[in-house]
Amino acid sequence: MERREFLIVAGAAVVASAMPDVSEAAQRTAALKILNAHEGETLLKMSRQLYPHSRLNDAHYMKVVQDLDAEASAAPATAKLLRDGIAKLDGMTNVGFVALASDQQLAVLKKVESSEFFQKVRSTEVVSLYNNQDVWEVFGYPGASYRTGGYLHHGFNDLTWLPDPPEQASPKPA
Repeated sequence: MERREFLIVAGAAVVASAMPDVSEAAQRTAALKILNAHEGETLLKMSRQLYPHSRLNDAHYMKVVQDLDAEASAAPATAKLLRDGIAKLDGMTNVGFVALASDQQLAVLKKVESSEFFQKVRSTEVVSLYNNQDVWEVFGYPGASYRTGGYLHHGFNDLTWLPDPPEQASPKPA
């Protein structure tokens, strides 16, 4: 390969890597019943801003979008609330919510945090994200301990990423 060909191929690779993968976004939102791809992507970005965890990938946050979509398909009022809220987010900037940088998305969300739309997404996310066993595995949470005899004899000290508590914080059982 000549130098010129190499530079063309390398330049094309850099440009392609910087462009958003539209097919990836379409694949993530293809299973949605009521929400379209743009609405799904907007809710995905919003979910990442509300409860950001660098160890979680988009698939974990898509569960939130899927749960919102399922509720919207069963309740037309929820569908309207979500669509109107997404339109408001997009209307607050010239480029739309999805195209904003992370800090700009956060600033937009702070402006609507008292809205019914924001509260709906937030309350759904709390359950969808933190009641997901795949998320538990990423965080090292083993789940409920009743199957293993409770936390008194199992599970209390299983988390390796927390510092050991002082001795007086863990009295011996009587």
